[in-house]
Amino acid sequence: MEINEAFERYLQFCMFEKQLTNVTITDYKDDFKKFLYYFPNIKDTDDLSKDDFDNFTFNQSIDELSEKTISRRITFLKGFYIFLESEKIVTKDIIDNIEMPKTPKKLPVYLTKEEVDRLLDVIPLTNKNHIRNKAMVEIMYCSGLRVSELCSLKMKQVNVNERIITVLGKGKKERSIPIREESLKYLLLYINEVRNKLKLIVDKSYVFLNLKGKKISRQYFFIEIRKYAKMAGIEKEIHPHSLRHSFATHLLENGADLRVVQELLGHTNIETTQIYTHLTNEKILNEYDQFWKKK
Repeated sequence: MEINEAFERYLQFCMFEKQLTNVTITDYKDDFKKFLYYFPNIKDTDDLSKDDFDNFTFNQSIDELSEKTISRRITFLKGFYIFLESEKIVTKDIIDNIEMPKTPKKLPVYLTKEEVDRLLDVIPLTNKNHIRNKAMVEIMYCSGLRVSELCSLKMKQVNVNERIITVLGKGKKERSIPIREESLKYLLLYINEVRNKLKLIVDKSYVFLNLKGKKISRQYFFIEIRKYAKMAGIEKEIHPHSLRHSFATHLLENGADLRVVQELLGHTNIETTQIYTHLTNEKILNEYDQFWKKK
């Protein structure tokens, strides 16, 4: 079978049987083009072989593509070849034990305590948007919420008297997180002086609303965080999730138990939380080196 026809069949399978998203389908089309770019002599499914995986990886490595990109393309190619075998489009064995390129774990970007203080201090209380954004930054940093959890936070999830936020996180796992008094102060300022005085509230269940009374978007909050970071002179490429990373890192730096941090973050596996121990260890080593440089 002609290779382009085989690929079209695979796309139909992905769209209608696997029900993959349009974004994934677009990625697959791009990956297929790259595959044919490296192997222009492959015109027919009979031209395919087990060696294609190693050769594809090697060629992309020469072009200095990232391991993440290479791994994604190899995953696509493997799925395509499995489909061809399962549909009997190819009769020979073209799938072997495939070693995926190892993608190095990137340590998350977080702010130091001094940078967090600068970020919080730089947000003025001069208008309704700033008051709301200040409350959002305060709550996200003091609770370690995911940005999706913050933007979707509902009034019924906030217990002001007990200073507790109850969140239904990933996997519908419920967790309760304390709110520090300083952060609660700004949250109440926003609720009483801004939110509850809006002329129109489209959905009264949500805490954080835009001035049209609709739930605040993650994209908007991302832009605002970047703006405040620039105002505070923070050169790191941060995003809302950086506040969550900072929350976890600072807890561990102050001696919090790893299991407690896991529970507060809503991680299913302790291994996910352990990445923050690398951040604290890195800080210890840096301070150790700085001490001996002064000697």
